[in-house]
Amino acid sequence: MVFNDSAVKTKSVYINLFIVGIVLVSFNLRPAITSVGPLVGMIQEDMGLEHWSAGILTSLPLICFAFMSPLVPKIASRFHNELTLQIGLITILIGVILRTIATVLFLFAGTFLIGVGIAICNVLLPVVIKDKFPTKFGLMTSVYSTSMGLVASLASGFSVPLAVGLDLGWQRALLVWGIPAVIAIILWVYLIKKSPAKTGDMKRSATNGSRIWRSGLAWHVALFMGFQSFLFYVTVAWLPEILHDFGVNTSTAGWLLSFTQFMGLPASFLVPVIAGKLRNQAWLAGILGACSILGFTGIMFTSSFTMMIFSIILLGIGLGGSFPLALAYIGLRSRDARQAAELSGMAQSVGYVLAAVGPIAIGSLYDVAHTWSVPLITLIAVSVLVGLFGASAGRNQYV
Repeated sequence: MVFNDSAVKTKSVYINLFIVGIVLVSFNLRPAITSVGPLVGMIQEDMGLEHWSAGILTSLPLICFAFMSPLVPKIASRFHNELTLQIGLITILIGVILRTIATVLFLFAGTFLIGVGIAICNVLLPVVIKDKFPTKFGLMTSVYSTSMGLVASLASGFSVPLAVGLDLGWQRALLVWGIPAVIAIILWVYLIKKSPAKTGDMKRSATNGSRIWRSGLAWHVALFMGFQSFLFYVTVAWLPEILHDFGVNTSTAGWLLSFTQFMGLPASFLVPVIAGKLRNQAWLAGILGACSILGFTGIMFTSSFTMMIFSIILLGIGLGGSFPLALAYIGLRSRDARQAAELSGMAQSVGYVLAAVGPIAIGSLYDVAHTWSVPLITLIAVSVLVGLFGASAGRNQYV
């Protein structure tokens, strides 16, 4: 009896540590990217970069996400999911360190490795959750997506104070965001030792993985992921400029972008929990799509600052809830971790292709039209597609 009690306690400790491990991985999925934007001016001045090459620092990780995501299940087929996740964390840490060496080669090589490492973790984290917490997938998705969004926002806000206020400079300010990776790597060394390998399942996945690309439902999940990613990264890139063009000063416009992301945090937590309790999530996706439509429409026709704030709140809810719903679909529309790995790789590959294209396409539309009305109409149309594909992906079926 004492032995049984001890075994139960040991298992409970392991489960709790596994949850902490998932949260620590989520801490590393965005700050290495979001911490760069506020420091781009310093990096340009110090490294002598042109604007186009400085822009690659933010677009290169997205390109890595797009092309790396379908390969992750094949990499995992040689190991098991947890070990591959650890490889991703180590790759992120190496990239963070390399990026701080004051040469252009190491700056971009480090950024590339960060993109590769995050892509591995992006794909496998929903898979690990599906494997370890199949009955609580929605709740665990809420925990990690909210943690990811919170730390991403903090990284944006603290980069300049670290570089200037604490006189660390841009290199050491970026290096700070390697600390979560070190902590996560240490914990996952223990978790991997306690976790049984499951290479067999992943090898079958690698053999049959091409089937996922022929599934109509999988494509709806992927396009929902893609179009919501398009909207998010366009908003991050261009919302301050749009608001400034509509009469908001530059500083306020920057804070309003942060406010948009902050307003998305409650939705980021609640949406996967709600989705996990529903058999059909179509109406939930429709509501989130409608919030984005009304948000962009309100910004385009804004007549007062109050209306602008209300529109930004709606936009924050729409964007903040759509991403975790897309992650939840990976688990809800797959039967097991093997299938979730293939769906995750496909959805995130398609998603980040559109994410990388989005800011460039919308910027080009503005260059041609010389007004933000045409880009905003385009964003409203894409929001409609988000609602439609999200509703279709919400059907109670498996890929």
